[in-house]
Amino acid sequence: MRVDGVPMRTIWPEAGAAVGIIDQTRLPHAMVTLSLRSADEVAEAIRTMRVRGAPLIGAAAAYGMALAVTGDPSDVSLHRADLLLAATRPTAVNLRWALDRCRRELAPLKPGDRAKAAWRLAGLICDEDVAMNRAIGEHGLTLLKARRHGDRPIQILTHCNAGWLATVDVGTATAPVYAAHDAGIPVHVWVDETRPRNQGASLTAWELGQHGVPHTVIVDNAAGHLMQLGRVDLCIVGTDRTAANGDVANKIGTYLMALAAKDNGVPFYVALPSPSIDWSLSDGGKIPIEERDPAEVTRISGLTGDGTVARVQLTPQSSPAANWGFDVTPARLVTGLITERGVCAASRAGLTGLFPERRGPEHA
Repeated sequence: MRVDGVPMRTIWPEAGAAVGIIDQTRLPHAMVTLSLRSADEVAEAIRTMRVRGAPLIGAAAAYGMALAVTGDPSDVSLHRADLLLAATRPTAVNLRWALDRCRRELAPLKPGDRAKAAWRLAGLICDEDVAMNRAIGEHGLTLLKARRHGDRPIQILTHCNAGWLATVDVGTATAPVYAAHDAGIPVHVWVDETRPRNQGASLTAWELGQHGVPHTVIVDNAAGHLMQLGRVDLCIVGTDRTAANGDVANKIGTYLMALAAKDNGVPFYVALPSPSIDWSLSDGGKIPIEERDPAEVTRISGLTGDGTVARVQLTPQSSPAANWGFDVTPARLVTGLITERGVCAASRAGLTGLFPERRGPEHA
């Protein structure tokens, strides 16, 4: 996608055994890039959400493994990096998927061959992510076209950031939006601010603005009101982990959006590349839900009148806060899943229809 008119990805290899990233904690008020030079620095970037979003976390983890075996290609180093990176974020399944793939391909190699193979694999994972997201965009574009009413813009509601900042490029939930916009189809996006970290207001709004897509930021609690007024044609969100039955875990508040959509007859779609599917989990009740620092709830950052960024307290100093990062939306509330292979029902049958290789022997 574009930043100040210049195409770029969210993560890239740099000379001298380093990986470049956009520091997403500095957006939208400053566009800052960082160079990571060790698996420890990659782990810190994932943990502090300098890089975030399930697909991007997976790509970053693959580069973390490459950095680890570049410095020390031994079995001990490979194992340590795997444990270190796996512990950073519990909910996004792409993290474990990428690490398992790296371990399977690197462990059988001679130590001297691992570094080159790891960098090649990390680059391949990134390119595959971009290709999957572009395919999601094309399949989602068909859904958007079906919701057109004359010449008026298609009204899309989204939650959190499942845009190109959450992936290597293009995004998941935003992929159909960008595909429509680039094809000259008028679209408008209602952007939930997405408390407590404001990833909609700070990240989705920023990237849509960079690409020239019309959008409006709203408080999370306004989503149901807009649906009642008939001002939402469809909802599209992303997911950090989808269970085999079609239950989806996404940023906290997604479940409430899905309930409002169901009550108002608004289609509710979830966009996901296949690495976000956890085939080992029979339902969403088994998805681990990350609990984060309460300070994300009690404090907030913003741009002051003199142009500096300040972090301020929102709540009484003595009031405790709880901070669940995700909730699970049951498959019964999901109109469909948009994957790189097409759109399917949010069910085991729907998913295995697109991914028949995932059927068990009893379904063969």
